[in-house]
Amino acid sequence: MDLCYEKKPGWDKLDKQACMEYAEGYKAFLDTGKTERDAVEAIVARAEAKGYRPFTRGMNVQPGDKFYQVNRHKGVILAHIGHASLADGVRLTAAHLDAPRIDIRTVPLYEQDGMAYFKTHYYGGIKKYHWLAIPLELRGVVCVCKDGKVTRVPVHVGDKPGDPKFVITDLLPHLASEQMGKKATEVIKAENMNVLLGSIPSEHAEKDDKDKIKRAILEYLNDAYGMSEVDFLSAELSCVPAFPACDIGFDRSFVGAYGHDDRVCSYPAATALIDDDETPAHTAVCLLVDKEEIGSDGVTGMQSRHFDTFLGDLCRAQDVLLDACLEQSVCLSADVCNAYDPNFPDVSEGRNDARVNCGLAIIKYTGARGKSGTSDASAELMARIRCILDGAGITWQTGQLGRVDQGGGGTVAMYLANRNIDTVDAGVPVLSMHAPFETISKHDLYMAYLGFGAFYRD
Repeated sequence: MDLCYEKKPGWDKLDKQACMEYAEGYKAFLDTGKTERDAVEAIVARAEAKGYRPFTRGMNVQPGDKFYQVNRHKGVILAHIGHASLADGVRLTAAHLDAPRIDIRTVPLYEQDGMAYFKTHYYGGIKKYHWLAIPLELRGVVCVCKDGKVTRVPVHVGDKPGDPKFVITDLLPHLASEQMGKKATEVIKAENMNVLLGSIPSEHAEKDDKDKIKRAILEYLNDAYGMSEVDFLSAELSCVPAFPACDIGFDRSFVGAYGHDDRVCSYPAATALIDDDETPAHTAVCLLVDKEEIGSDGVTGMQSRHFDTFLGDLCRAQDVLLDACLEQSVCLSADVCNAYDPNFPDVSEGRNDARVNCGLAIIKYTGARGKSGTSDASAELMARIRCILDGAGITWQTGQLGRVDQGGGGTVAMYLANRNIDTVDAGVPVLSMHAPFETISKHDLYMAYLGFGAFYRD
């Protein structure tokens, strides 16, 4: 018996071919699902191909049934009904599909000094200077109102070969002496993060029209999407990085991409459930939500009652009280943690921070300062998860969020725990978290997939 504990890389214990193949599917998902709406559509398509069907209140619920329910196009719940009664609880994973980005405002379009721009508002915790001088895509939806009817029009510009891209420009170093002397938080003001759209004036504008370039942009949008300027008021448009997911390193052991936080947990949590055709002992549920990056509020966030309503409907179908189900349930809050970075060792605590290639990270608590804003999983729950992962041969480790008092952060874990569900964070370590281009280990991604699968089968 080894009396000592040490985080160890797990490549030597891994089916490398299976790991690499799984990563290819994940990369394709990242390129498709750069917004929560796009991610939901991709997951639903995969679930339907494996026999999942929409759930509505009053449906009969039997072991082996596979259901999904979409929440306002931005979240989705998957459920595989198990042999045991829901009174014995569910095996739940909960992750989020949103990621930091640049949102377009409701009155965004303007022309200034021979160029047209969008006004923006950044979403989530970002280093604003990261978003300067990189290619951006425009993604989202416009709801056009005509003749009393609402038509939802998807918008994708910049994701297809030959598409134009967009950019937030930066200051050249030759003139940046004042800028370079500022704190990083002040390098660019949020009000100056305006997206460049074009510069050719409309051929149809009136001679005295002062906004001919703006008019040209509106003509393009009208031709492509049937929208006019007022339709921005009922639109959800965002700029996201325009580069695809790619392999990193000579050995291709890493994936670099936008949106690992938290799609690197959402994807394995969903696919581990979808890919398993065998009816589980206990009902297995994957909950994917929106708005985590801004506090989990709103009708599509983790604090919404949507999950309670869905699970309550399942429970009523088996004549089970929702509270009885919740108190017997167990949840892996599937969210990322920071990976120890040798380039920035001073903010990490080497013994406790998660490391790349050492597997799925189990995080007992997150929060900040004196553990505020966390659920702090019990010793009994930690031991239970340990036994599940060890029994399945999963490479795993523990993690935290840097040195004490260095900063901090939270996940959706506390919102599940507040429902009387035993909950612990479990996820993939990420380098450059919240940057437009984050990096993760393929090994850790694959261990998350296998680990979530083992948890569902417990």
